[in-house]
Amino acid sequence: MLGFDGADDAAAVRLDSGKIIIQSVDFFTPIVDDPYLFGQIAAANSLSDIYAMGGKPLFALNIVGFPINDLPKSMLTAILQGGADKAQEAGIPIVGGHSVDDKEPKYGLVVTGEVEESKMWKNSGAKVGDVLILTKPLGTGVIATGIKKGVAPQDSIDTAIKSMSTLNKSAAEKLNGLDVHAVTDVTGFGLLGHLKEMCQGSTVSAEINFSKLSFLPGVRELAKSGIIPGGTRRNLDYVKDFVSFDSNLSELDQLLATDAQTSGGLLISLSESEADTFIQRFGINAKIIGRITKPSQSLISLV
Repeated sequence: MLGFDGADDAAAVRLDSGKIIIQSVDFFTPIVDDPYLFGQIAAANSLSDIYAMGGKPLFALNIVGFPINDLPKSMLTAILQGGADKAQEAGIPIVGGHSVDDKEPKYGLVVTGEVEESKMWKNSGAKVGDVLILTKPLGTGVIATGIKKGVAPQDSIDTAIKSMSTLNKSAAEKLNGLDVHAVTDVTGFGLLGHLKEMCQGSTVSAEINFSKLSFLPGVRELAKSGIIPGGTRRNLDYVKDFVSFDSNLSELDQLLATDAQTSGGLLISLSESEADTFIQRFGINAKIIGRITKPSQSLISLV
């Protein structure tokens, strides 16, 4: 049903029984020093695509790269335990996997889930007049780079780890029963990159209010000192072709809005009344950051 034709978060396959199976895979290198927390974050990130489709995860497989002769096996054990515990929190088993001897550790999951066809969310379907909600603050890319360089403050590290290891399960569950028009999760392409896919798939434009964006503590200070991921700079170069930036926004603001995320929140398009209901259910972490507009010369406007 869904594959390479669009930019949805997972593949969707209709079985003969009529049931819809959704599947996604993600893995990456460590972004924090603690191997157990790395496993937690990688697993939460991998599960996110299933939640972004409105699906229920069923089971997962490990994907592991590890320099077995260069690092202690206890580190690998901790990574896998972190992933297993996060999968348990999601209510699913990890039923197998595959590992290779690799120079740099890598970890993630193949996650299989299911969803009723009538309840499956896509990243197309946003409607003019919808508001856009984001459920997690931005800035994990900057902080992860700060961690690698040994300059990230501890409170920034702790808050980022909590955000990245938090499942999008609660956000998805609190959307149940609402008329959701489009959903995606914000990861490596950054907020504007993933919003671009939503706008193109829906044949609409969008306006984002920069002042409504929430950032993790310490992000602006780190970015001011030059702690900017290469992926974030590439994201900004990419979006300049279809984003109109307000003249009052500095290059630093533009970089923060395009920061490459790990295990980011859900970006949701729905009517204003439904958005109010969701925010009442989910709490203060859900922010209305903009709205969907009629197609215009700029696919996205950041004001």
